[in-house]
Amino acid sequence: MPEVQGNLSGIRKSTLEILEGLYKAEVPPGQAVSEELAAVMARLTAQLGREIAVYLNRRGQVVSVAVGDTRTVALPDAVGRRAAHRLSGIRCIHTHPSGDSELSALDLTSLKELRFDIMAALAVDDSAAVSQVSFAYIAGWDGEEEAVVDSVGPLALDDFIAMDLAYLTGQIDRRLEDRGKAVSLAEKEVAILVGVERQSGWDVADSLEELAQLAETAGAEVVDRLWQKRDRPDAALFVGRGKVQEIAAARQEKGANLVIFDDELSPAQQRNLEQALGTKVLDRTALILDIFAQRARTHEGKLQVELAQLKYNLPRLGGQGLVLSRLGGGIGTRGPGETKLEVDRRRIRSRIADIEQEIGLYRRHRDLHRQRRQDVRIPGVALVGYTNAGKSTLLNALTAAGVLAEDKLFATLDPTTRKITLPGGQEVLLTDTVGFIQKLPHQLVAAFRATLEEVVQADLLLHVIDASHPRHQEQSDAVFSVLGELGAADKPVIPVYNKIDRLDNPRLKERLLRNPDSVAISARGGEGIPDLLDRIRVFLRRRSVDAVLLIPYSDSGVLARLYDLGAVNAAEYTDGGIRVSIALPPEEAAVFKQYLTTDEVSADE
Repeated sequence: MPEVQGNLSGIRKSTLEILEGLYKAEVPPGQAVSEELAAVMARLTAQLGREIAVYLNRRGQVVSVAVGDTRTVALPDAVGRRAAHRLSGIRCIHTHPSGDSELSALDLTSLKELRFDIMAALAVDDSAAVSQVSFAYIAGWDGEEEAVVDSVGPLALDDFIAMDLAYLTGQIDRRLEDRGKAVSLAEKEVAILVGVERQSGWDVADSLEELAQLAETAGAEVVDRLWQKRDRPDAALFVGRGKVQEIAAARQEKGANLVIFDDELSPAQQRNLEQALGTKVLDRTALILDIFAQRARTHEGKLQVELAQLKYNLPRLGGQGLVLSRLGGGIGTRGPGETKLEVDRRRIRSRIADIEQEIGLYRRHRDLHRQRRQDVRIPGVALVGYTNAGKSTLLNALTAAGVLAEDKLFATLDPTTRKITLPGGQEVLLTDTVGFIQKLPHQLVAAFRATLEEVVQADLLLHVIDASHPRHQEQSDAVFSVLGELGAADKPVIPVYNKIDRLDNPRLKERLLRNPDSVAISARGGEGIPDLLDRIRVFLRRRSVDAVLLIPYSDSGVLARLYDLGAVNAAEYTDGGIRVSIALPPEEAAVFKQYLTTDEVSADE
């Protein structure tokens, strides 16, 4: 049985049972309320001296019951799924203990914001009967946005019951649908970008160019870019009030319905900006989270994105009004009780805990796979780099993995591991990881930490760099910043300069390769791939000890262990025993010291 919402303090158990019994009431389809339901609501109102509200769907079923301050009451999810061009399919019928059925301003606001089929008030007189009824409905639109409301009443309860509600809501739905068809053609998100230029860091124009790519990846059209030079952000509006006025004027001139800031906004700043600009305001973090939500494919990836979004939204619940809430709204009674905001926060914290527990299961599962790989001593190599640097294209070139590779930011979110064989026969596990970006939201780093542990556990990192990008050095610095946050800044790295086929200046290629460990490639065209594989081979051989062992046939079980370690390069059966050429990890070399021959060779170059 669903719970009764609102202020239940001081209500006897027997009365509470009657309230819970309202959920069993059914109203004939097309009828606003039944005489029996209205009578019970009136008696309860007279007994308690409080408003009673019921919410019914179009099948005549009661989906929520509230007592007292119904503005704090969570409505069914059906209300939350309402669209701008459709009614919610829910009607609110509530009582007025005062004996006056006139709808309040809050009642009418709830009707418009929540798209109720109707909002109705039953006036309860001293005899605990319904003396009159008033109701309101959405009749049309004033211009583009403001709903026009028609009010009816006061009228007798019998007349209200006799009204053909199905016909009325059908007419309203058609009007809203016609408007929705007209508006949907013009409701493409048109964005203005806003940045702040500081003394250090990325050039603001370059940063806004990247923000524009992010916005376009998310599906928005960018029509203007504005920035302001400031030493520190304004506490209330992030930018100055004069700049806010300039943004507002540009928004009207360009017809923009979205403003995106290049830095993370505090909840108060976002709320103040939306009020000042009269439109939706996002920051860079919210934009990246939206892209991740679009791109996640696996269940774990979706969980990680949801976790990041919940942690981002949790401190932003306050002040967002009807954007996030599903409030009963405007019924006008008073009383204590858990507010909708508190309910939302509690539910979000509970969901965060559930997701973290589920991600922990994935993490433990991945730890088992990683431990098996370590047991057989197969080296791990991880691809890291700035988003859209070409990591997935390189993985496909090396392994034919078939991973999605697009010329878009964050084309790949879910890690992919494939086995490759290096020149000389050594096997290596190569893992593709999510791309990094400047100002990568901390929520995402935390949410994807389990996935990014592949980076921490890898023996070698291939840092894929878009050599054709004019700010590749700044991108490289951003990657190392995230690696530092992951605790992987000291990992051995081979810089891999990708997309060299796009370079027109041969001297630039020479400058890129000043680092003796770096390599230049074209992942799409195949240029430089053999050289890269050889660099990986040389690096891994540097981390091993080459030796020749002579194992007596009586100890032949040792050979099986060497194969398990992946250390055997060649084995020859001689009269004196099994002659084995190996490449052992340094920590294992001492274990087999007794089998060393005078033919021991030193570590590779």
